Amino acid sequence: MTKSHTTPTDEAETGRQDEAETGRYDETDRGPDGATESDPVAALDGVTRTYGGIVVLDDVSLSVRSGVTAVVGPNGSGKSTLLRTLAEVTVPVEGSVVRPGGTDGNGSEPANPASDAGVARRVGYLPQRVPFRESFTARETLAFYARLVGADPDAALGSVGLRDASDRRVGALSGGMRRLLGIAQATIGDPPLVVLDEPASGLDPGMRERAFRLAAENAADGTAVVVSSHDLDLVDRYADRAVVLDRGTVVAAGPIESLCAEYDVDSVEGVYRAAIRGAGDGSSRKAPGERAVHVTGVSE
Repeated sequence: MTKSHTTPTDEAETGRQDEAETGRYDETDRGPDGATESDPVAALDGVTRTYGGIVVLDDVSLSVRSGVTAVVGPNGSGKSTLLRTLAEVTVPVEGSVVRPGGTDGNGSEPANPASDAGVARRVGYLPQRVPFRESFTARETLAFYARLVGADPDAALGSVGLRDASDRRVGALSGGMRRLLGIAQATIGDPPLVVLDEPASGLDPGMRERAFRLAAENAADGTAVVVSSHDLDLVDRYADRAVVLDRGTVVAAGPIESLCAEYDVDSVEGVYRAAIRGAGDGSSRKAPGERAVHVTGVSE
């Protein structure tokens, strides 16, 4: 499943300039046709995370909806920390995180309680380094996770094309096959939110495409898939929305077609370059004491 994006318009650019002048962007996540997007599956509100006194995430607010949301940004921009926070691996020092089944921080309600009925697993997570036991076979690995959620390990292996490798030990799998096994682990039990940190990292072009295609296929049934990546061509092809991070701050976010129109570009790479350039010259940043700037699709 690949995506196509519309040509940007002068009207959209004028709207973006008007919003920037007011210090506030459209708070409703809308598609290019103006239709309101689906209800959020998860959300971050004013999230800040520090390590040793260094701010890694700075007052981040955004919504995560069904479909594929790609998180992009330079090395060290906070992508992994953002994903770990969404996946309930890292706890923010300020702000709150709403995800299926519960909230970290100040809130107490699930993002979408009606959608949670009967869901055995709320969040699936694939870290950059997957700690699978190398002596286990692929099937034994997934069987462990499958027992926790009442799922079928063979079906999970089949979903990522590893059924024929089910009896091979993890230590004998190629890097690409390990990443596929990791995607199967993250999606087993059909969680409503799936978080994939660099699933295509270190893979050859064919395996990178396969990893993104699997992410898009999982999102086709209403699942919210959040994926970080440096491969902007694949983001263009498979993602529905993008979040651009720079030095721990969200500098652009929203449906990709809308972002392309706003920045008068025709690709995610164009959005990335324009948003990072704007952050570098201070046009997308808040001054000390100034209220946070909200970008398209970031706050409700």
